[in-house]
Amino acid sequence: MENTYNPMELMITIAARNLEDGAMVVVGTGVPVAAAMLAQMTQSPNLTILFEAGGIAPLLPTMPISVGDSRTTHKGLKATSMAEIMELCQAGIVDYCFLGGAQIDKYGNLNSTLIGDNYEKPKTRFPGSGGANDLASLCWKTMVVTPQNKKRFANKVDFVTTPGFIEGGTSRVDAGLPANTGPYKVITDIGVYGYHPDSKAMMLLSLHPGKTIDDVKANAEFEVIIPDNYETTVEPSELELKLLREKVDPSGVIIGRG
Repeated sequence: MENTYNPMELMITIAARNLEDGAMVVVGTGVPVAAAMLAQMTQSPNLTILFEAGGIAPLLPTMPISVGDSRTTHKGLKATSMAEIMELCQAGIVDYCFLGGAQIDKYGNLNSTLIGDNYEKPKTRFPGSGGANDLASLCWKTMVVTPQNKKRFANKVDFVTTPGFIEGGTSRVDAGLPANTGPYKVITDIGVYGYHPDSKAMMLLSLHPGKTIDDVKANAEFEVIIPDNYETTVEPSELELKLLREKVDPSGVIIGRG
């Protein structure tokens, strides 16, 4: 299947495969909702999707354009509020959340606030946290889907919008965040990454077909842990691509970015 899919289609497919049947996931628009929809159409028909603005367990007819889109409550269990969604996360019943950002460091800390060292006069200002800090602090597992380059994979984020494993080791729990929560996987156009069980530093799990370890090293400011037993990413199947292109995103709004 070489050259029959683009990097965005690959990343969405991998993200979908990580959402098991019966799980609960808070998603935003774009890549996260595409991954959740694809998961429901393949291995996880009982995946429960939640939207930050209050939609719970909708049967999405088409891809919503915002977290407050009316489609996020279509045939759903409940149309509630952001407060209740965050309460569900705080109660410990939400398995996954998807996040992104301008920068991520080796411990999974995310920056979606600014670039530069002066908060009042940054080089670039971004939208900020939204609900990202709450979600990553309270959900069991945080997944990030992002293109990989040195600017994004920063040695130190310019602003910690969203805590990951903070300074590694036990620092996340020491800071008062719930035990056994935090960064889970980072899915990029080069590979899939997890975190070392002790140091909590980012570690390669699988390398995409056609990519090399040199690609990993050249596109990260920090040193990614390269274990001896990393895998090769399984390419998208014909069925996954067909569903993604014909059912999930037939207009190519998201997958067209690849």
